[in-house]
Amino acid sequence: MTSCGPALCFKSEERCTAAQVVETSAGALRARMRNQQDIGIGYEPAPHKVRHQTERTAMKALLQRISILALLCCQPALADDDALWAGLRSGEQVALMRHAEAPGVGDPAGFKLGDCATQRNLSDQGRRQAKEAGALFRSKGVDRATVYSSQWCRCLDTASALALGPVLPQPALNSFFDESARGREQTESLRRLIRERPAGKPLVMVSHQVNITALSGVYPQSGEIVVLKVDGAQLTVVGRISTSK
Repeated sequence: MTSCGPALCFKSEERCTAAQVVETSAGALRARMRNQQDIGIGYEPAPHKVRHQTERTAMKALLQRISILALLCCQPALADDDALWAGLRSGEQVALMRHAEAPGVGDPAGFKLGDCATQRNLSDQGRRQAKEAGALFRSKGVDRATVYSSQWCRCLDTASALALGPVLPQPALNSFFDESARGREQTESLRRLIRERPAGKPLVMVSHQVNITALSGVYPQSGEIVVLKVDGAQLTVVGRISTSK
């Protein structure tokens, strides 16, 4: 079992949660304090209650520092900006984007696929956001891409506004927000879609929060891009790109 002390945060090949780091460090600290007490190092004679109160205060202060350190550094190592865009240009990495801003949650009662009037749609800000995201891709050297989209209007409109190429609707990207029982099957279909993507060409996929979270573990903001490295059947989050201002 991996030891998850604070030093582990600086080893990119290892991963620990903040809770693991805090627990391991706390255990080490308790053991050290017990050892010092046993051999008489670092302790001056003091009434029993005062001594234990001092120990608790020291322990609390140190654990607060460890907790902050763990939250800051024990996150997956993400690629830098240049590496992200290089991977996207080569097609070795893929962009999974949440549709741009569309106020509300889910869809209205009476939702019908193919009828935008029955759906939750992009706001004016969302349309601007999608266009600016397309401009960002082009500024980073991604002028054309294979573009897949959910069949929901807010995703199709986002994908079209990117202006990176023809938009190909893909049921594997459709929301399962109201049908959570389909989540596992839908996520596996999305994995298969990524594995079978055109080789050596940028791929941008526009979908929904629920789909992206199920696949990557990331909860994206509207218009946010999650960058995935593809290694056979293995998908790894290597970065996130915000398109919000």
